[in-house]
Amino acid sequence: MRTSTRTILRGNVLWLSVVSFLNDAASEMIYPLLPFFLLTTLGAGPALLGVIEGVAESTASFLKLASGWFSDRVRRRKPLILWGYGLASFARPMIAVAAAPWHVLVIRFVDRVGKGVRSAPRDALLAASVDPALRGRAFSLHMAADHAGAVVGPLVAAALLYFMPGEYRMVFALALIPGVISLFVIASRVTDIPVEADGPTRVAVPASEPGSIFESFRDPSMLRYLVVVMIFTLGNATDAFLLLRARDLGIAVAALPLLWSVHHVSKMVWNVVGGEISDRFGPKRAIVAGWLFYAATYVGFALADAPWHVWGLFLFYGLFYGLTEGPAKALVTALAPPARRGAAFGAFHFSIGMTALPASVLFGIVWARYGASAAFLMGAALAFTAALALPFALRTRPSAVSA
Repeated sequence: MRTSTRTILRGNVLWLSVVSFLNDAASEMIYPLLPFFLLTTLGAGPALLGVIEGVAESTASFLKLASGWFSDRVRRRKPLILWGYGLASFARPMIAVAAAPWHVLVIRFVDRVGKGVRSAPRDALLAASVDPALRGRAFSLHMAADHAGAVVGPLVAAALLYFMPGEYRMVFALALIPGVISLFVIASRVTDIPVEADGPTRVAVPASEPGSIFESFRDPSMLRYLVVVMIFTLGNATDAFLLLRARDLGIAVAALPLLWSVHHVSKMVWNVVGGEISDRFGPKRAIVAGWLFYAATYVGFALADAPWHVWGLFLFYGLFYGLTEGPAKALVTALAPPARRGAAFGAFHFSIGMTALPASVLFGIVWARYGASAAFLMGAALAFTAALALPFALRTRPSAVSA
């Protein structure tokens, strides 16, 4: 594994991982503080907070679908990646001068536009940058860097607030620095790869035909995969519910940021392991295993009755991310031909994004009516169903996919 990691962690994989680390560090300097800032400084209510986040995430979901397809049409990924990260990097720090809740709504909208523009082209470029046998590890290392940024960002913000108590706006403004550095890295170090040179494909579709924006939904194998992913996502509510459960089980509010950092460390470590498993045993097997671990973790949250259970479950929960985040993207790559890979990643992100909102609403309704245990058991049941369905959905795929 050490040799394989050295082989992968160079070129676009290295530099896009650095970009994700810097971008997530900048993002996480702001967003853990954003709800408090909105509610106490700008006087927004919880309902408006929900509207802001709902609009932001829905925007990103639609744009991921469009930008991936557009990158196939223009046969270039890097310009969209640069523009996407650029929008987010310059929009986020503007929260420092926000004087009303609607200002934050506009800023979050632009930020998510940036994420929507960059995500699918970036994943397609990553797929084109490594040998097919190493794609699981490449995607997983990229996600590990992303999670590392999510660990560092809140720690930097906490350190700044320690020396500058109450200076939230200054922290928001300083988030511009890692964002600008990430743009320099993209412009100077990331290399675009024309679609025609985008590696071998296992799907008998001419590489010169990008297809329509909804082409991925018409491919039977891709559609079956996306349907199963949506079944799983319907039971994968926002992780904010995990923090709520942790608080109910006796974790002090002051300890929640530390718990969240531990969670991201676990995700970072297990992503490296998950990529190795994906490349060795096939992405489908890794995903099935990850969904089963997810189901087991949610059963654990349903049955937990002590604070120490929560710490153990959060560590265990990282294994689910490691076995699914990179492998899920590697499986998209295996199912899609190079000329349609941007659209395929767009369809993948879109399907998850559009299912995530009803998933959280459903989870919240079940929690309110039947209790936390019932909600977590529902999520476990949906994950278990998806794990059983995936092998059947892709049973006709080539061995590299179905292994």
